[in-house]
Amino acid sequence: MTVMLERPTAIETPEGPPRYQALFRTLLTMEVPEGYRAEIIGGNIVMSPWSKGYYLDVMDALVEQLMPHLPEGQRVSYAPFLFALPGQERAYGPDIYVAAREAFRTHDRYIDGEALTLVAELTSDSTRNVDSTRNVDWTDKLPVYAKAGVPVYLLLDVQEHTISVFAAPTPLGYAERRTYEFGDTVQLPPPFDCEIETTGFGDMPGKAVESE
Repeated sequence: MTVMLERPTAIETPEGPPRYQALFRTLLTMEVPEGYRAEIIGGNIVMSPWSKGYYLDVMDALVEQLMPHLPEGQRVSYAPFLFALPGQERAYGPDIYVAAREAFRTHDRYIDGEALTLVAELTSDSTRNVDSTRNVDWTDKLPVYAKAGVPVYLLLDVQEHTISVFAAPTPLGYAERRTYEFGDTVQLPPPFDCEIETTGFGDMPGKAVESE
């Protein structure tokens, strides 16, 4: 009787420093609790909950308005995908993204972050978590997306009811920023060069008080 042993399947990781590749390998093999996403942030694997249900109206509205203005060969979605940014030693799962269609024609479990044209993040907060997604969106993802050359970063601060449009990425950060209140008409820069209506974005229910 011959016993056939299965060879372990090699886990493909993006190019990068050995520590980054090791983190990525761990991320791709770990069991993530249902309802959570795992990202590489600041040299660590960080788990955070996916967006709350009532964020969907805002996300749908953004996707629907962006769709007619997509650059050729691009797609917009909020399907959960992990984008690798090895030059910044990060891996993010954006709330909304515009990226090259070609980048998704892969067997890898991650997408090349260089394919990103726009990222939109909706903040959430927790008094029990100093590493809330709001803090990460402002202090980690903002400079990283700029250094990675993502042309447009939309930061929807749900706690402040504002949307900030960052453009003209440089190694030192985004050179341009405009901030609007929810309900304003938002002007997006090239390659989109369109207006986004945000009426109703501030109608989301307030954060429930957590019981002890």
